[in-house]
Amino acid sequence: MTALVTRRLLTSLPMLFLVTLMAFSLSYLLPGDTATAIAGEGANAERVEAIRQQIGLDQGFVSRYVSWLGGLLTGDLGTSWVTGQSVSSELLRRLPVTASIAAGTLLIAVLLGVPIGLLQGMRARRSFDRAALLATAVGLAIPNFWLATILTGTFSVQLGWLPALGYTPISSGVVPWMKHLVLPCLTLGVFAAAEMARQVRTSYLHVQEQPYIQTAIAKGIPARSLVGKHIMKNAAAPAITVLGIRLSHLISGTVIVEEIFGAPGIGKFAIESIRSHDFPSIQVLILFSAMFVVIINMAIDVVYCFLNPKVRLS
Repeated sequence: MTALVTRRLLTSLPMLFLVTLMAFSLSYLLPGDTATAIAGEGANAERVEAIRQQIGLDQGFVSRYVSWLGGLLTGDLGTSWVTGQSVSSELLRRLPVTASIAAGTLLIAVLLGVPIGLLQGMRARRSFDRAALLATAVGLAIPNFWLATILTGTFSVQLGWLPALGYTPISSGVVPWMKHLVLPCLTLGVFAAAEMARQVRTSYLHVQEQPYIQTAIAKGIPARSLVGKHIMKNAAAPAITVLGIRLSHLISGTVIVEEIFGAPGIGKFAIESIRSHDFPSIQVLILFSAMFVVIINMAIDVVYCFLNPKVRLS
């Protein structure tokens, strides 16, 4: 297990290095002048030049990149060009918001997607399976922004049950915290649950057709024991892969959802940084996303080792 994690880390280092290089190059590739954007409209040339020198834009690419990379290796993520605050403090302040939305989304995906997928597999090609296939197809096709608009108009504007905007930390009360999470989590959770149900159904039917399962059925093993001890265990691996992929995709999903619902998370932080040309924040957010994907893939490999002894031995 330790060898697997070590090997994954070593193979990820070159990729992370390329990510840092690409992220840092954005300040040279994207249109517009950052110093002018920070100074604002109507600023004179002296003011713009002073800002350019203050944030280091007058230096060369190599010297700036080496200085930035050295700061990353020592734990210094840099300072926001717009707010003047450290990027690390902004991430720590906004991380609980995004983590709460992601956790709620995955909870919906597991609690809805797994049972529906199992029932579809057990009742394949029957009326429930056909209805669920139609429902999951609709869930996969609905755009997040459209679903967010419908949910807000229904539960916030018309019924007044849930808040439409903002976020309340859990320290201010569990009930207000959960109320602010319901709509963002539902917006992302519908797609995640539909995708999970499809994958669980496909995995169930694939495992059910294997010779060892057919042999067990011929021997008269009870269906409950067969599903719980054999089919579920072998069908879990593909479902876990989908869960990991969905967790990785939540980074991009939360950008839209947090902007729509006004949740001050990492996704909204990314949009604000892009609008204001705050490249230190953008660079760290790109690197953070890449590291998050690496960690998720590594976690999937570790779970695979526990579920499948063949993977562990290899």
